[in-house]
Parts: sequence; structure tokens; C-alpha cells
Amino acid sequence: MVVIPDGIDRQDERKDRIQLSETMVNVMPGHLEDLIKKINLSCDEKISCVIADATTAWAPDVAEKMGIKRAMFWPSLVGGFALSLHIQELIQAKIIDHNGTPLTNEKIQISPELPAMIPSEFIWSCPGDPIRQNIIFRYVEYANKAVKNSNWLLCNSFYELDSSICDLIPNLLPIGPLLSINHPGKPTGNFWPEDSTCLHWLDKQPAQSVIYVAFGSIAIFNQCQFEELALGLELSGQPFLWVVRSDLMDGSIIKYPEGFLDRVASRGKITEWAPQEKVLAHSSIACFVSHCGWNSTMEGLSMGVPFLCWRYFADQFLVKSYICEVWKAGLGLNIETNGIISSHEIRRKLDKLLCDGGIRDNVTQLKEMARKSGSEGGSSMNNFEIFIKQLRC
Repeated sequence: MVVIPDGIDRQDERKDRIQLSETMVNVMPGHLEDLIKKINLSCDEKISCVIADATTAWAPDVAEKMGIKRAMFWPSLVGGFALSLHIQELIQAKIIDHNGTPLTNEKIQISPELPAMIPSEFIWSCPGDPIRQNIIFRYVEYANKAVKNSNWLLCNSFYELDSSICDLIPNLLPIGPLLSINHPGKPTGNFWPEDSTCLHWLDKQPAQSVIYVAFGSIAIFNQCQFEELALGLELSGQPFLWVVRSDLMDGSIIKYPEGFLDRVASRGKITEWAPQEKVLAHSSIACFVSHCGWNSTMEGLSMGVPFLCWRYFADQFLVKSYICEVWKAGLGLNIETNGIISSHEIRRKLDKLLCDGGIRDNVTQLKEMARKSGSEGGSSMNNFEIFIKQLRC
């Protein structure tokens, strides 16, 4: 593992997201090229391929310039990839402008394989944060250009989950689900310290009884919404494991409703970060209250856990649509006119989700599909072997 400088010298300057994104694109390609040259000069085995996340879509350009094979990895759902490839058509049809801003509120359906979407919920959408939205839109645009310069397109999904959409994207190789739990003891690349004591706590809970609540590493809550969530978990009457990051309140001190911690002490476990794959695989987990990030979604589907969807921004809107409307693997939460999801809405949807046998059956089938895809002879295993074989040619 090596570090490539991002061109920002001072930590406070890194908080300027526009400057950071522009500097990274301008500075990091040169450092990557220098790194590859250094390795090729000092090692007997040369760099033969660059595999780059779509958010670093400048990397395939560097590889092409140096005559090196390149693979682009799409980190989100395949439906979002398909949508991104239609940006120019969306602009020409005056559905969005050249900055990705919606020009209409009407639902549209780009193709029969994709669910109908509101333009304000496209994968670059960031309600109330136009700066972040513009940055994500530019990354998506740049990734589209990198598609043409890549020898392979990889993604963290499996063919059976999105077969009709996978067929829309030439040369796409779904190789997921990419789960560390399949390789116990191997490094996972997680930079957050995990609290393994929550696994011992889960061992003491009844089967399919625990509500697991986690919103990834980016989502931010205000105090009102945080308290409503806490009260909703209390009202549910169920045991719960809640991941509360130290920065969940965007620098503010985390304050629970008065008396909350005492009232739920016998059935609630709160931690700063959990070994999520192991948690979701635990027999005591009943459902997953999730922000609908793609890694979390793949982990939940692979473990057969129903979702209560609390989408936050960007591709999470589309992921939520797939979970609730396409795969029938969960329910969504409704936001009130004040922008808050109430404690009563949280309790109501939890009650409904935990009693829904149809959703439970669906996620069980999806779990089996995911297992087969990554097993010997499965679609993802075959795709990965194809990639390796072509890489060696």
C-alpha cells in the first residue's frame, strides 16, 4: 500500500471540497505516472494493469498513456452505471442541465430495465448541497469518458441481481459480492477501529430479534433527527445495535434524549463502529436500518437481511428504489414536511418490516443467489476467472 499526494499541503485547505477535487484531478495523475515508472525501473516484474475506481477515472488515462492495460471498477449498483451512461441524452432532452441540475420534476424511465426516477434523485443528487452535487456529477462525467479507455469494466454486483441491466453495458464483468467474510483472517482495508464486543452482545440475543442501525461513514444527523431515531428505536421494543460515529453530528456533541440510555440499557448496544459483515451474518439480526450505501446493500443482501431504507444522498436514492420496488427486500421511511423522519414512522415501519414474511422470503432467495454467484462455477467466479485469464495474455 502506497500513498499518492493529493496536492493539498494543509489539512484545513482539504475541507474546501471544490479545491480538493480539482487539485486531485490535476496533481494525482502525475504522481501515479511517476510511481509506475519508479516501480518499473526498480522491480523485475513490471506493472501490467491498473485497476481504478470510477471516482479516480483519471487513472486509466495514465495507464493508456504508458501502454498499460486498464480496468475500471464501478463501485455502486449497475443501474446507476447505466444511468450515468445516458447523461448526454438527459442533457439533450432538457431533463438536466450541464451541471446535472434537474430541469423537470416529472418521473422518467430511461429504459424498460431501469425503474422510473425523479431527476432530483439521480445518482449525483445531493439535496441542499449543490457544491457536493456538482463535484459528484463531474466525477460521473469523467468516469463515462474512462469507460472508452478501459480494457475491462468490473463491478461489485452479481449478474443474477441485475441481469437485464448488465446486458445493457457491453463488456461489463460483475464479480461481486466482494465480501471479506468469505476470507476470514485476511486484511479488509478498513481504516476504522472495529468494536468486536458487539458480537459477544449479539450472542446473547434471541434469533432474528435485533435491529441493526448503521449509516456508513459520511451521513450526518442534526439533533432533532438524532433524537427521533433514538426514540423510534425505544418505541420499537426490540433489542438494537446502533452504530453512532463520533462525527455523526458534524462536530457537535452527541446528546441522547433525556433518560434514553437508562431506559434502553437492558436491550440496546451502542458502538462507534462495528464489524458490519460479521454483524449482518449473525443469527440474531432481524433487519438493517441502512443509508442504502452500495457496500452495505451488498453485505445485507448477501446475508439475507431485510432493509429499512433511510437514504441520504447520491446513488442511495436509486439503491433504495431497487431494494423496495425491484427486489422487494425492504421498506422505505417517509419524510415529513419538516424534513424529519418521526419516531412514530420509524416504529411503524419497523413493526411492519419485522412481520413481513414476503420480504423475509425474498432476501433469503437473494442470499442464495449471491452465494451461488461467488461459488465455483457461479457467474461472478466465472467472470473473475475470465478477467484473470485475459489479464495474463
